[in-house]
Amino acid sequence: MNEPASARGGPVDLIDDNGGFAQARAAFDFRYILAAVRSNLLLIAAIISAAVAVAVIVTMLDTPRYTAKATIQINDSVSRVLKADDQDSDPEMGGYDTDRNLKTQIDILKSRGLAQRVAQKLRLAGNAQFFVSQEAQKPAAGTSSEIVNRSVAGMLQQNMAVILPRDSRIITVSWESTDPRMSAAIVNAYANEFIQSSLQRKFDSSSYARNFVSEQLGETKLKLEQSERELNDYARANGLIRTRDAMTSSASETGSRGGGESVTTTNLLQFNTAANEAAARRAIAEGRWRSIAGKPLMSSPEVLNNNTVAQLLLVRSNAEAALQQERARHLEGYPTVQAQQAQIAAINRQLTQAANNVRDSIRAEYDAAVSTEQRLSSQVATLRGESLSEQDRTVKYSLLAREADTNRQLYDGLLQRFKELNASAGISLSNISIIDSAEVPGVPSSPNLLKNLMIALLAGIGLAAITVFLKDQFDDSIRVPEDVEAKLGLALLGVVPRTMGQEPEEALSDPKSPISEAYNSLRGSLMYAAPDGLPPILLVTSAQPSEGKTTTSYAIASSFARMGKSVLLIDADLRRPSLHRRINYGNERGLSTLLTSNETIRSVQLPSGQEGLTLLTSGIIPASPTELLSSIRLEKVLQEAARSFDVVVIDSPPILGLADAPMMSALADGVVFVVEADRNRRGSLKTALRRLRAMRPILLGAVLTKFDPLKAGNRYSEYYGYEYYQYGGAVR
Repeated sequence: MNEPASARGGPVDLIDDNGGFAQARAAFDFRYILAAVRSNLLLIAAIISAAVAVAVIVTMLDTPRYTAKATIQINDSVSRVLKADDQDSDPEMGGYDTDRNLKTQIDILKSRGLAQRVAQKLRLAGNAQFFVSQEAQKPAAGTSSEIVNRSVAGMLQQNMAVILPRDSRIITVSWESTDPRMSAAIVNAYANEFIQSSLQRKFDSSSYARNFVSEQLGETKLKLEQSERELNDYARANGLIRTRDAMTSSASETGSRGGGESVTTTNLLQFNTAANEAAARRAIAEGRWRSIAGKPLMSSPEVLNNNTVAQLLLVRSNAEAALQQERARHLEGYPTVQAQQAQIAAINRQLTQAANNVRDSIRAEYDAAVSTEQRLSSQVATLRGESLSEQDRTVKYSLLAREADTNRQLYDGLLQRFKELNASAGISLSNISIIDSAEVPGVPSSPNLLKNLMIALLAGIGLAAITVFLKDQFDDSIRVPEDVEAKLGLALLGVVPRTMGQEPEEALSDPKSPISEAYNSLRGSLMYAAPDGLPPILLVTSAQPSEGKTTTSYAIASSFARMGKSVLLIDADLRRPSLHRRINYGNERGLSTLLTSNETIRSVQLPSGQEGLTLLTSGIIPASPTELLSSIRLEKVLQEAARSFDVVVIDSPPILGLADAPMMSALADGVVFVVEADRNRRGSLKTALRRLRAMRPILLGAVLTKFDPLKAGNRYSEYYGYEYYQYGGAVR
């Protein structure tokens, strides 16, 4: 009994030391939500009905408005009638930035500039019908035109909507007003002016480019004329003759210095090439001559390959063959033999002459090649000297020539570009096209009764949900058993129904009554409420008076007595005691007697008329009950009672406004918290539990008393059915 309550064990506490909940209700408890809806059904119906009624009234009072729509396609690139190079493509139509381009076009559609173009196109500033369609007053006479135009553009922007579907380049442009024809005219004007403004921007951009290129072309022309003049003056002063025009392309390809070649350099190149060719020919002629000189005349291939020599050799061979035939038939002195010999001798003389002619021609060719090479080499040497001398004078000429060539190329490029711009100006095709023009709408787009009713229904449901939620959050009344755990964080030990037409004492006297059955169920819960089983000392308390605390204390004590246990029921309410009236005894002696003396419990205890149940009334009401209950004597009395009885049940006073129950809870082995069902409270339960937990007691749980299942049926009618199971012949 001397151990603190926190060290004696007990069930897991669902509320922390500060009185807050350690475990909140499940985020989506559908049964609880359904119960909340059923309990607030009239409130929810009233809110939804009010929302629907407001929607109907607003719909009926609203002016019909008509929405006209047109669809426009925006492509990625711009087509041209005259194809130019890649630089002519529209910079706004980058293939890698389609999404950004589409959003840019939508922003242009919504821009103030386009709205002003539409207003000017349709002359809306002076159109009274336009202001009527916008439910606006026409500006008074004398109003500044700038202010009127700004107002008209603002109304156009406000009522114009642009929709871009995903994965599509077709946008929908819509405009709403009270006049269907005005809506269609404005949407079509928007589509047409959007295309016109796109083309105008391209034309303005081209015009700027033409002006810029024209200015640059004039400046470049002056620079070209000046550079050409300086180049010619320098060449005339230094006697330089350049073949620049003929050599410009080759010079640019080979990377040589600009300005072409001079006449001297050109001659040097030509003579040098001729000298190289002459040297080659001389080398060939020398080789041929050396191959024939100093060798037998008829052993040289040059002689043998000569046609004349070859023919003579053939003739001589035939003559020698004929001579041999004649010698075979005649003697040496025979005339035919001598004739053949003479013929062969003549052929040999001709052959020798022909071979000498071949050798002489090779010698002459060699001598001519040597002479030609010497003359060309001399001329190359002369021109080389002149060319080296001329190079010193062409350094500045090269710089001037390069500058002139650069200016000429720039001028040619600008001139070509200027011609292209002039040819293609103003003939670009727009990348924007109208798919469907706006038609005059036949039915109003707003107000839409069905749509407004759906919105009102959703808004009403949302408002009703918020109202019920806030009402539930600020309401700590315990109406159904689930509220005990959800709102208090306590374990539910039992539910005691409300008695119908009889006193609780009468209902408890009948062991088959619903109240008796409920308290029997509570007894079973208390048997296993603590880790060691039934706590020896039980304290029964409540937040406020008249919640069924005394009846619950008596019922618990009587129930354990029927089990064969010795039970002592103590009336510890020293301010408004009631136990003595229940048993029709006087209240001269009791708990206050024990706390102010050294008497034993047996000297003041009273019989209850039930076997095993002993009563200890409060005794005479003292002047200061709190001082008596906070004395050490109370702990000794409870220790004595625990030694003498199996179970001690203490009926304590309410918690709110008094310190008695919290102090006694620290001495008990378990506390039973009694809660009356469906009793209006304003935070009293949480306040009471917060005060009780300040003493760190062992809270076994809560008992819900006076519970009416029929009244709570609008929340959980299926949870507890005290009426469908009866003793006797009732239907089961």
